[in-house]
Amino acid sequence: MNQERVLKEFRAAGALLEGHFVLSSGRHSDRYLQCARVMMDPKRGARLCRALARKVKETLRKEIDLVVSPAMGGVVVGYEMARQLGVPGIFFERVEGEFALRRGFDIPKRAKCLMVEDIVTTGLSSKECIDAIRAEGGVVVGGACLIDRSGGKARIGTKLVSLAGLNIQSWDPSDLPVHLQDIPAVKPGSRGLK
Repeated sequence: MNQERVLKEFRAAGALLEGHFVLSSGRHSDRYLQCARVMMDPKRGARLCRALARKVKETLRKEIDLVVSPAMGGVVVGYEMARQLGVPGIFFERVEGEFALRRGFDIPKRAKCLMVEDIVTTGLSSKECIDAIRAEGGVVVGGACLIDRSGGKARIGTKLVSLAGLNIQSWDPSDLPVHLQDIPAVKPGSRGLK
């Protein structure tokens, strides 16, 4: 599946938004990818994750025992990637700001883990998840996401395989461009919601 087809799936789902958005990182952007809208259609989610699973196998060429995702954004994509790869899938949740395994999840020592995210922007959540996998005794064989919106700049501590890559600009809140200054910002992501 090429990049244009991936973006076509996002557009068809109404998941490529334009406006003024506050990202999980605290930075601001005039475009936002709402992956939850893409994954709400099981057939679309399966198509995208099947293509990503194929690309992961071709690129990494490593055995995978377990798919591990950061909550909240990575949960549905992680589940579908685990299904496509035929392995179990678990997720980390934030407990008092730190990633922790709950719900009886554990990572067997030396398990070969693929970290799966929905969208990578700065790579912070992905890197935190990878650090948490390693702290639990897992071996990270790579990372995967549907879209890398960092344009390949995010450094997550392992090779990142993405189905599509975009370079969507973001700004520090103190340095907003003129076209965003008079538009109220919305925070469509999950981190920091009250």
